Amino acid sequence: MTKERKEFFEWLKAIALAVIIAVIIRQFLFSTVVVDGESMLPALNPFDRMIVNKAGFSLSGPERFQIVVFHASQDEDYIKRIIGLPGDSIEYKRDQLYINGRPAAEPYLEEYKKRLIDPPLTENFSLEEVTGRKRVPEGHVFVMGDNRRISKDSRHIGTVPIAEILGEAKIVYWPLPDMRIVK
Repeated sequence: MTKERKEFFEWLKAIALAVIIAVIIRQFLFSTVVVDGESMLPALNPFDRMIVNKAGFSLSGPERFQIVVFHASQDEDYIKRIIGLPGDSIEYKRDQLYINGRPAAEPYLEEYKKRLIDPPLTENFSLEEVTGRKRVPEGHVFVMGDNRRISKDSRHIGTVPIAEILGEAKIVYWPLPDMRIVK
């Protein structure tokens, strides 16, 4: 075999290995998502590009107030914040979240609520009123967008099966001036 041919096959093997590694990383560890719409304002802006941590989520499972990406339908993925975990009762009264009958702080909304001209940000509702269930079913979570007035979330689509969650979205990497870790 000629030297050029050996070198060509070495390059081909290196490229094939790089492609295989990239596919494994994207399939099982990390992927990217583009925020589509304003339902997560002010935490996320339309067209923010984020890294979705698949491996970390699959190891730790859902946590309250995580921002996650999930399959809303066969053709569409949503990005929302987990509000209720399996077994939780959820209620909003006078713009206050109650989980299992206790008030829960939502510090990520405080600044947004202060800037509202015509409160409340979140209308009154209970989990039972919007889903017909008193508690979030096992294997599901209740999600909401931070921009509650326009978000299509569990109040409209019901609880989300944990199996449909792709992972946690915590890092905005684009646009570069807005690069940050989202809380």
